[in-house]
Amino acid sequence: MSISTSVLSDLLQTLPHVRPQLYFKASLTALSHAMEDQVLAATLDEPLVIASFQRERFYRQEAHRYQRIADRSNQLYVLAAPETDFTNSSEYYEKIAFEQEDALSHEWHLVVIAQNYATCLVCRESQGVTKNKPMPELNIGLDMETARRFEGIWTSEREVSLKAAELLLDRIVIYRPELASKVEQVSQRFGIGVHRGNRGVTQDLLSSYSKVEEIPLDFCDIDTNPFVQRLVTYLQASQYKLHKAYRSIAAQARKERLINSISTAIRRSLNPQEVLQVAVQELGQHLEASRCLIYRAQATSASAKIEHEFLSPGVLSVVGQTWHLRNNPLFQAIAQQGEGISVVNTLNDDRINSDKELSLIAKKFAIRSMLMEPVLFQGRLLGIVELHYCGLPPHQWQAGELDLVKAIATQVGSALIQAEAYANLEDLNQQLEALDRTRSNLIAITGHELRTPLSTIQVCLESLASEPDMPLELQQVMLSTALADSERMRKLVQDFLTLSNLESGRVEWHPESLTIEECVELAISRFRTRSKTEKQPKIKSKIAPNLPLIRADGDWLVEVLAKIVDNACKFTPPQGQITIKATRNSDRMVEVTVADTGRGIEPNRLEVVFDRFYQEEGALRRTTGGTGLGLAICRQIVNGWGGEIWADSRGKDKGSEFHFTIPIVSQKSEELGMGHGA
Repeated sequence: MSISTSVLSDLLQTLPHVRPQLYFKASLTALSHAMEDQVLAATLDEPLVIASFQRERFYRQEAHRYQRIADRSNQLYVLAAPETDFTNSSEYYEKIAFEQEDALSHEWHLVVIAQNYATCLVCRESQGVTKNKPMPELNIGLDMETARRFEGIWTSEREVSLKAAELLLDRIVIYRPELASKVEQVSQRFGIGVHRGNRGVTQDLLSSYSKVEEIPLDFCDIDTNPFVQRLVTYLQASQYKLHKAYRSIAAQARKERLINSISTAIRRSLNPQEVLQVAVQELGQHLEASRCLIYRAQATSASAKIEHEFLSPGVLSVVGQTWHLRNNPLFQAIAQQGEGISVVNTLNDDRINSDKELSLIAKKFAIRSMLMEPVLFQGRLLGIVELHYCGLPPHQWQAGELDLVKAIATQVGSALIQAEAYANLEDLNQQLEALDRTRSNLIAITGHELRTPLSTIQVCLESLASEPDMPLELQQVMLSTALADSERMRKLVQDFLTLSNLESGRVEWHPESLTIEECVELAISRFRTRSKTEKQPKIKSKIAPNLPLIRADGDWLVEVLAKIVDNACKFTPPQGQITIKATRNSDRMVEVTVADTGRGIEPNRLEVVFDRFYQEEGALRRTTGGTGLGLAICRQIVNGWGGEIWADSRGKDKGSEFHFTIPIVSQKSEELGMGHGA
């Protein structure tokens, strides 16, 4: 028999003073492992341990840990929904296979009870827009898997832990009645629930329980080091990943700044000579080359005259020299293959030593290491970028350097074509300016949004590492602070990934028939769950009566509403108001409006607010927080289901309105859905 009620719901109903929180799977994994490590540390005397897994495959990943825990206690119960091999058994510990339809299939529980210690983790996975709807089996990546959301409780309060144990033990007896005697023994030992005696399980569940007197506990100190060490290890691993990501972003930012500076400089002129001179100076300085050259050449060119050069102090100039190309083996290989060539040591390179003129040039101008990169446009050779390093030791070319030179060569090629085709310059410049804004804002955002929480995490962990006698309460504050800032950074990266997936078309849509009222309620609930600010503007909804069903992906629709409401709250004072309205504006569309009484939007900004990284105050003066990606994500989602999104405002400090449309379920779709039992 399956049970449709949730353990978490039952627990909250029984203990109304308990308040659930939002967790992610990565956090639950760390917490559950920390609780298990406390048991494995052998500091608890024959504890009761109850673990509930959503699926058998999740249990299989942890089976070895529970086999070790079984050596510490004979009161170990593991529950999971069977998939292949999981069945009721009592080999190492008690296995309980529950029905797929049981509410446990959406929950995650771990309860540890000892005479002088109790803790529990009781969570339920967020279900999306439809209540009691099973979570779909999605083929999601690791990042998405660890970001699955749960609501629930993690506490060391004994009353809560005992009640959670009672609820789970009741289910265990329902699925395996033969364990009633064993469950009764552990219940008496720890004062869990009531004596069941010889009454039937059904009668026992339905009758009024009489509380047993709780066993007096001989409290003593518990070594919490295994628990804390697990969480610290988890945070250290997260910090390492964040450090690595930040270093990668910083390196990319430096590369992009160089490309930006060259792009900005070379597009200021329609003169190809100025374009080449700017590029050669910027590239030579950034790579600290002895000499950098850029010269015009085509695949059929017999020679090229050197006119544009960057020189380090003390290096001999080659300006005015003529490079003969027809018999140059390096140039001919580039012309045929379209790929750059790097030489670590010219003294022992066969291609250079076999050509008398090339060998003479290398010796005359003291070229020890060199790189030649073609300047191409749509496969057409326009010129060559050369980098020379003189003196010892030879320069070892790095992959990042080669990629950077290739990127600059690409920029130079584009600039040369722009200069030659100046009639198209304005359009191309607009595209480059948009790219500049995106890069500049990305650098500013990552510099602010990543560096600040990363510094906080580092301070917290350094304090924990350097002050072993820190009070437990202060340790918990440090851990909570580090986890909060780690979550802030995860959200930033998740916004980048979400927008990237939406823009590249990698999102798989799951349209369904929905009511707008339910989606609005869920969006408001999701926003309030995410928001950590105590005072928020009043939010109310005005949904027109008798609106038809809409057709959209429910999860993404709720995300759009939550992000627009979140944006409105950022720019509306606490005494202000936000109103969500929905009306039918045509035979095919329902229009949703989110109106606020905040600072408003100037008329010339109504369209750009949907651009990536846009914020009214600018990327470097950010008082409201966030990435500036929320409205850009909303636009991509609304476009995905065929709707439109736009903003209206009467001006600064006069409030603003954000509108978007959602398709109505057609009569044909309704009939098809009813025909399939929808």
